[in-house]
Amino acid sequence: MTDSTSVLIVTDIQNDFLPGGALAVANGHEIIPAVNEIARRFKNVIITQDWHPAGHISFASTHPGRAPFEVIDLRYGPQVLWPDHCIQGTFGAALADGIDIPHAQMIIRKGYHAHTDSYSAFFEADRKTPTGLTGYLFERGIETVYAVGLATDFCVNWTALDARTHGFDTVVIEDLCRAIDTNNSLAAAIAQMDSAGVRRIHAAQL
Repeated sequence: MTDSTSVLIVTDIQNDFLPGGALAVANGHEIIPAVNEIARRFKNVIITQDWHPAGHISFASTHPGRAPFEVIDLRYGPQVLWPDHCIQGTFGAALADGIDIPHAQMIIRKGYHAHTDSYSAFFEADRKTPTGLTGYLFERGIETVYAVGLATDFCVNWTALDARTHGFDTVVIEDLCRAIDTNNSLAAAIAQMDSAGVRRIHAAQL
């Protein structure tokens, strides 16, 4: 088991991101058993949950004439427009039934501000509005952040980059993630993580 200075962040394994969901990540369901298994090796586990109000600014349906996966400029920068997903209180927003991590200590809900998207577990997409996770980890004496979940090129990537920005040793367990890969986003995310000093490993190396 990892020591008390490490935390596993289980990112957005929700129904809408699984096959059949509103914003399905290809083969997203495949990682669930292995995520459950590796989580048992961590004393500290945090789960994140996308949690949007209806009519969220990141939804293509909020912008007449726009289609999902188009990119527009908002006040905080480029925004990929998504199909409506993870709307608060819906089945799609619920954590996947297969998730079995009873010792998880916190669920961070993000993306609940109607006019700002949120990928990272640490900051909203404006890069200014914190979730409070940083202070929680500092007060708990966490030094190393491990990240798994959905999707590699968005929420996992942004979480990993922000963890590095705050000085945490950061590790993405690649085989316990899956990517959306729109507009070459996976290659871009890998380049960003490598540049920031995020380590990328497979679960067998842990």
